[in-house]
Amino acid sequence: MSRRMPFGQRPSADPSLEAWVRQDKPPAPVPDPVKADIYTARMTLDVTPEMRARIKVAAFKQGRTVTDLLRELLEQHFPEDAS
Repeated sequence: MSRRMPFGQRPSADPSLEAWVRQDKPPAPVPDPVKADIYTARMTLDVTPEMRARIKVAAFKQGRTVTDLLRELLEQHFPEDAS
């Protein structure tokens, strides 16, 4: 008795999708306009899991990302014109 399972029939495909799958290179990613206008540098900050949770909840309640929330807080404490 054979344990091989027969393959089903190949579903009909949209020709445009088939061409996209078979193209030589993937499509270029769409640039994020916000990131394109601002040079950013990554920073790592160690916080407790409890603080991380509080920050995430605060950002969520404000309908914002953690990144945007923290950037605003840092900008308030370290304004560009401060000497």
